[in-house]
Amino acid sequence: MTQSMRFFLSVFLATASLASTSLLNTAGAATAEDLNTDSRQALQRLYKGTPFAETIAHNAKAILVFPKIIKAGLVFGGSYGEGELLKGKQVEGYYNSVTGSWGLQAGAQSYGYVVFLMTDKAVKYVRETKGWEIGVGPTVVVVDEGVAKNLSSSTLKDDAYAYIFDQQGLMAGVSIEGTKISLIKR
Repeated sequence: MTQSMRFFLSVFLATASLASTSLLNTAGAATAEDLNTDSRQALQRLYKGTPFAETIAHNAKAILVFPKIIKAGLVFGGSYGEGELLKGKQVEGYYNSVTGSWGLQAGAQSYGYVVFLMTDKAVKYVRETKGWEIGVGPTVVVVDEGVAKNLSSSTLKDDAYAYIFDQQGLMAGVSIEGTKISLIKR
């Protein structure tokens, strides 16, 4: 390895380390009040940028909101954030979202995501299991531009629909497959 490659790698690793430490410190809300405020603001940003998400919200039995997830990695990576389960305007519980991964990855980023629980079965599953691994249990459709073109209020047939939004940072792509959502005390 050349001297310039070592220097670049050192700078990159230092930057990624600082970014991930800084971002992870802001991933969790300080209080339940902070989380409530952050979640409502996140929903408003989602609805403003994706108006159909608000239509889905009106049909949803409950909504899981994770206003800020922090993801960082260098070969091995992880993500963490806190959110809440809303039924109507009431907070039913607080949850965290944790993902571990490995593979070709480097960098750090933040994003938010919302899962609209469309069936009583999906809401019951989240409540009773006190934790949920996305990809196991209720069917979740991640809504991107392609999926959104084919959705209408009469075609919402799946258990849950997820929107990922507010992506910022140095990593490419976001997936919530394999994410573990667990009940926490606030």
